[in-house]
Amino acid sequence: MGLVPCPLPCRLHSTDSESNSSYHLHSDPSSSSSISSQPSLASLPSTSSISSQLSLASVPSLSQHVLQQTPTTQLNCIATLKSDSSSVCSLFISGEFLYTGSSDGEIRSWSCRDISSNTSKLLATTNSTVKSLVIVGDKIFSAHQDHKIRVWKFDTANPNDHKSKCKCMATLPTLKDRLPRLFSPKSYVEVRRHKKLTWVHHVDAISALAVSKDESLVYSASWDRTFKIWRTSDFKCLESVSNAHEDAINAIVVSNDGFVYTGSADKKIKVWKKLTGEKYHTLVETLEKHKSAVNALVFSSDGGVLYSGACDRSVLVWERESVGGGMVVIGALRGHTKAILCLAVVGDLVCSGSADCSVRIWRRGVGDDRSYSCLGVLEGHRRPVKCLTAAVGFDGDDKSGCVDSFVVYSGSLDCDTKVWQIQVPYLVNSS
Repeated sequence: MGLVPCPLPCRLHSTDSESNSSYHLHSDPSSSSSISSQPSLASLPSTSSISSQLSLASVPSLSQHVLQQTPTTQLNCIATLKSDSSSVCSLFISGEFLYTGSSDGEIRSWSCRDISSNTSKLLATTNSTVKSLVIVGDKIFSAHQDHKIRVWKFDTANPNDHKSKCKCMATLPTLKDRLPRLFSPKSYVEVRRHKKLTWVHHVDAISALAVSKDESLVYSASWDRTFKIWRTSDFKCLESVSNAHEDAINAIVVSNDGFVYTGSADKKIKVWKKLTGEKYHTLVETLEKHKSAVNALVFSSDGGVLYSGACDRSVLVWERESVGGGMVVIGALRGHTKAILCLAVVGDLVCSGSADCSVRIWRRGVGDDRSYSCLGVLEGHRRPVKCLTAAVGFDGDDKSGCVDSFVVYSGSLDCDTKVWQIQVPYLVNSS
């Protein structure tokens, strides 16, 4: 793998402050290596055209809050991290390093601080696609197509050097976890006709991982329709929720207050909670607004808003009701022309990656949390954008002292990871 500069052009348009205007999101017809800024409200009425998927006619529009954007907004591709022949399937950022997982089973690290000149370090090699990555302390948890979770430890001789070679500590479920259950009939579940395995095993690709707020637990979601909970201290499987959905689970996130959200190909988002006095998680709510498979879930930076992306080409925005405590959809972010495959949040920005090969950058409104503006469309990938992560820019990125600086990383099936610098001026309420 190597790195090439990526000085893609940036086209910006200032937003006119017209209080009676209503903007429609659309795909930028420009070339595939461009960045466009669109003065569009992210919530469209149900009349917006969606040719290949069912429209979300039941989803209300977000309040139209026109924001004034100055031409100093900067959206630039500053680097492309190249892979010879393997798709980028997972990204995770921790400290000053970016970690990538690929379809050839490799896990690599890149220095974020000097991304324009740094080369990658091969941390681990496996024989199965890396579907998801999370980092807990000095350990990397990687989820794979071969139904396994692998745990890697950074070089203990150099604990602060995250570029050092990793050692595989464990493969989950561990032998210690499996052995006591081999001779107990109650520990077996039927995974398909005439075949049984112990309940600690995933029996299909592990699609996503999530970590509890205190980092004591790792949650794994799988295409086998189950999600499992693992203790990070000894890798013990504490719980398995079987038949959690009617189809493959594609996404899992955990809220700060302990609710577990799972998104599935069955079009549903389910909410789970271990209630007081209970030993296991129970289903407390089912969210049914998407019209096709749910692929991605992410919380806002303050944890108050849930975003969900699906094959219906919309990102739905969910909030918890003040009365009753249930989750309600307040609107949708629309504009992608194909399925939403991944989401990321940093600061007040929401990033969505799609099978249309683009990334859209949305900004939550000033003074009105229910208004969003599309700051730009990042184009340059040649195949679907499979994964995203984002971080606040390093000190020194902001030369003027009046902009918010962020870095967005997008991984694609075209084997590239693109690095985008997003510098957004403080927005002023024009109403």
